[in-house]
Amino acid sequence: MRITVELSLYPLTENYVAPIRDFIARLKTYEELDIVTNATSTQIVGEHAHVFEVLSKETAITFASGHNVFVMKVLGFERDIERLRK
Repeated sequence: MRITVELSLYPLTENYVAPIRDFIARLKTYEELDIVTNATSTQIVGEHAHVFEVLSKETAITFASGHNVFVMKVLGFERDIERLRK
């Protein structure tokens, strides 16, 4: 089953941009995931098990780097995020 996840990262530090950019760059290395970013969130589309496998790994790396908060919405279907690419 393909799902869509929308998530936002809030690093609790004055230098908040670098951890966000690093997290997004790591996500974009997974070619089998469709990823779109905007000013406030990142949308990810992929197979349910794989999306959560990637998020488990990548959020753990981010949590290990400092105090960070993720806010996530999970949709049990594939949303057309291609139209968001602009």
